[in-house]
Amino acid sequence: MNERSVRTGLDRLPDMGELLSGLRVGLIANPSSVDWGFRHAREVVAGLPGVTLAALFAPEHGFDAVEQDLIEIPDGGGSVPLYSLYGEIRRPTAAMLEGLDALVFDIQDIGSRYYTYIWTMAHAMEAAAEHGKRIVVLDRPNPIAGAVEGNLILDDHRSFVGLYPLPNRHGMTAGEIAGYLNRRHGIGADLVIVGCRGWRRDRWLAETGLPFIPPSPNMPTLDTAAVYPGACLVEGTNVSEGRGTTRPFELCGAPWISGTRLAAALAEEQLPGVHFRPVRFRPTFHKFSGEECGGIMQHITGREAYRPWRTGIAILNTIRRLWPDAFAWRQPPYEYEFERLPIDILGGSPDLREGIEAGKPTAEIAAAGNAARRAFDRVREDFLLYRASSDGSARPAIGS
Repeated sequence: MNERSVRTGLDRLPDMGELLSGLRVGLIANPSSVDWGFRHAREVVAGLPGVTLAALFAPEHGFDAVEQDLIEIPDGGGSVPLYSLYGEIRRPTAAMLEGLDALVFDIQDIGSRYYTYIWTMAHAMEAAAEHGKRIVVLDRPNPIAGAVEGNLILDDHRSFVGLYPLPNRHGMTAGEIAGYLNRRHGIGADLVIVGCRGWRRDRWLAETGLPFIPPSPNMPTLDTAAVYPGACLVEGTNVSEGRGTTRPFELCGAPWISGTRLAAALAEEQLPGVHFRPVRFRPTFHKFSGEECGGIMQHITGREAYRPWRTGIAILNTIRRLWPDAFAWRQPPYEYEFERLPIDILGGSPDLREGIEAGKPTAEIAAAGNAARRAFDRVREDFLLYRASSDGSARPAIGS
């Protein structure tokens, strides 16, 4: 495929004619918000005939994606006001929306429910519905394709790493999630989805010709996105998830871990599509900053076979079994949750943690989570905008 064979919502926006014409627009974006020619959405939207770009909104990590995780983002100045949506306020307020007619959301999601950008989108939809504003979601491919894995979130475990019930690897695009939230969960916004053209949901981003623009500081490559639906679970422990290294989430470890022993034990799990290589690394920041750690690096050997969520469970299960006295669950606060354990809000329920603590096999824990999600798989079908077909086409979308 060449670079123009798949067009994102941003690529298609200039052809949408009257969609935003005459409107004052607020843009929710970050460095991943570029078209096929690497023009940023700010430039594209500001250049549309009859459109006034009147406000910018920054998600977690900031409009320029400079800040690390859990760092609150301040408002900014400039010729166009910049409002933070990651801090004490994570939902656009009436004051932020005053004078605006519409919000435009264009940020690359990476296919995992812990990634906060889709929840920034959800809050923007809620605010748009409350204040009578249109919201336009410019869709992008799911970079790790459409496979689904994991459990759903219990209502009392919702958080900013899971505001609504989605699986750990949801297999949807931001536009599809927007449609699902708007109708299934009753947000009721004036929602318009500008879909992609030429993307099939079984295609990884590497097959589209589109560039992978790191959407956050610790999401540098497509391989990082691929492991993230499972590797992010390591955040809920005292084990390093590789932040402060050049391969975050692909690496994990701690000073008290033997990488050779861990890799050998994980190999016995016979997990599909992945090889575990023993490593040593020294994080420059975050957990164990400046300390030498032993651990493993995940190498994906088969993208279609690889199951990141099951793999993440296996890693936690194995580390706790081999080093029970050193391993511990991370304590709150975490992502604006001050009572529940981080692993429980990442897991969406206590089930994953309790299964590991009970010594259950990885396969049993993963099977229970996947079984609890089966009803969602049927619900999800009504909101999918892209389907693989015999002629390689997909169903693009404009509308809610």
